[in-house]
Amino acid sequence: MVVKVISSAEAISEAVKLARPAVIPVYPITPQTKISEKLADYVADGELDSQYIRVESEHSAMSAAIGASGAGVRVFTATSSQGLAYMHEPVFAAAGMRLPIVMANANRALSAPINIWNDQQDSISERDSGWIQLFCETGQEAFDTVLQAYKIAENPEICVPVMVCVDGFILTHTVDPVELISQEEANEFLPPFTPVNAYLRTEDPMSLGTLADTEHYLEIRYDLEKAINASKDLIDEVGKEFGDKFGRYYGLIEEYKSEDAEIILIAMGSICGTIKDVIDEQREAGKKVGLIRVRSYRPFPKEALKEAVKDAKLAVIDKDISFSVGGALFSDVRSSLTNETYGYIIGLGGRDITPDHIEEIIEKTENPTKDVEWIGLRE
Repeated sequence: MVVKVISSAEAISEAVKLARPAVIPVYPITPQTKISEKLADYVADGELDSQYIRVESEHSAMSAAIGASGAGVRVFTATSSQGLAYMHEPVFAAAGMRLPIVMANANRALSAPINIWNDQQDSISERDSGWIQLFCETGQEAFDTVLQAYKIAENPEICVPVMVCVDGFILTHTVDPVELISQEEANEFLPPFTPVNAYLRTEDPMSLGTLADTEHYLEIRYDLEKAINASKDLIDEVGKEFGDKFGRYYGLIEEYKSEDAEIILIAMGSICGTIKDVIDEQREAGKKVGLIRVRSYRPFPKEALKEAVKDAKLAVIDKDISFSVGGALFSDVRSSLTNETYGYIIGLGGRDITPDHIEEIIEKTENPTKDVEWIGLRE
């Protein structure tokens, strides 16, 4: 194994190179651009034998990914923010057609007003598209998750696309040590893609993505729901297999000092690193505070959460807003669990999140006055 000090964007590109996709259709958008640029370099330098398609828009990028995946080859693409919003239509089509595409999304705020900095509104807005969504805390996890994402998506019992979500700029443009694996190790963990379901074959022609009438549509959507629910066990299994091989274990959630916690913070993405530091300080001060990091937002890990939270008071931290109800993660947690639960909106548009903000959330949860509060507002 080799350790490189690289950004999460480069880590994702390294993992994609090891995954050996046959087709990479991309359109650059900040802060994802570093991913597509690095992959273009790999292809140009002969390090990656892929068809790199420079399309004219994000809508075209996902459409090309659908065409390539429908033909039965491994596919990768990447986007961010308005790009993900622009490909909204084919994003739904990819899931409905059960195509195992892997896409990296560099989380960035949505317009208007125009903002290029980080929050998680873009991925959250596609939560009901039928894609699995995995949120990463670090560059190392981003590298590891891309490889796992293919193994999850391409399982013939699942066949659901996977979105690997990393915080824009906070992860994509900052560097950390990332432990890489060799091509031989990657090949052993992730064999070549073998299409076994409904893919275009000239010897057995078929139509893909056709009209479904009222007698079939409901059952098709139900099958997708079953597959996404079934992927919960697979995400844990693939995470354990990866951990057994490389020493880094992943699952639907990560628990941090939550076993005896009276207050548990629930969050996703890079913010969890700051939360862990604050929890360490709170523990030293004698406060029983813990964290549950939601790695798999879709499928939503309600069973794992229910087992982990016990009877603790919950503080759910969202870097998004589902208007009139609070954050989307808060809404999901509150509808899934019976615990006393409070929501906090923070960091929209890249607003800095400090340890003081996390301490404020803990204090407000100890003595709550509102179900949902905005943290860090200038009022």
